[in-house]
Amino acid sequence: MSRLLSKYAKADRQGRTQSITPESAGWGYVGFEAYELEKGQHLELPASANEVCLVLIAGHASVTTPSACFENIGDRMSPFERKKPYAVYVTAGELIKVVANTALELAVCQAPGSGRLPTRLIAPNDIDAEHRGNGHNQRYVHNILPDYKEADSLLVVEVYTDEGCTSSYPSHKHDQDAAPSETYLEETYYHRLNPEQGFCMQRVYTDDRELDECMAVYNKDVVQVPKGYHPVATIAGYDSYYLNVMAGPTRKWLFTWEPDHDWINSDDYAKKHVTR
Repeated sequence: MSRLLSKYAKADRQGRTQSITPESAGWGYVGFEAYELEKGQHLELPASANEVCLVLIAGHASVTTPSACFENIGDRMSPFERKKPYAVYVTAGELIKVVANTALELAVCQAPGSGRLPTRLIAPNDIDAEHRGNGHNQRYVHNILPDYKEADSLLVVEVYTDEGCTSSYPSHKHDQDAAPSETYLEETYYHRLNPEQGFCMQRVYTDDRELDECMAVYNKDVVQVPKGYHPVATIAGYDSYYLNVMAGPTRKWLFTWEPDHDWINSDDYAKKHVTR
């Protein structure tokens, strides 16, 4: 099995199903955890030097920190309702308490923080949505914490890709600290499939093919992208959702297209595949 693939595991006593740390991933910035909590279950996350973005993938919860309290937030019971999520940005240095008001699927996204920004609610009205691509290269994006919204390190988005389409494509990379052309950003993909028994394919590879891994990714698996290109392809019959977490030394999403496939961005390709 690829070292970049973290398989879904049955929830532990805390409800945790995924745990990616900088130490386990062998990088310096991104941390990611996923939790599945039963109604009424409590979760406490200790204060740390990281800023945190809590994303309610599914379910309702109350979130409390020393500086804020957000009661009974949440507006979807499945990500495939395609409603914008509720999220909470938590500044570095704050203890976090979560109470599941319903069954809850929670993502905990982390990266180094300074503590300069206040804890805040990210409501659906605060999240921009956009359509990208044409033909069989279409996806729909919710920008939860993009680079034009305040944070120290974190970038967080969720992406929907219909069956038979590609996503994170044409292939692109962001593994060089070379602004303004490209920024170094580590990245995790938390995958969901609908129906749940499905899978999608994700490849992670570099120009020199020193890294070149292709993975069959199942529901609630996580793919880690330390460098290189990282496209996703869906399979007939199964729609894809994934939550992306990125962070690096410069909080800007600047990337480079793989030259061989950049032509798919052309107007000629778009004209041949008019979005319906």
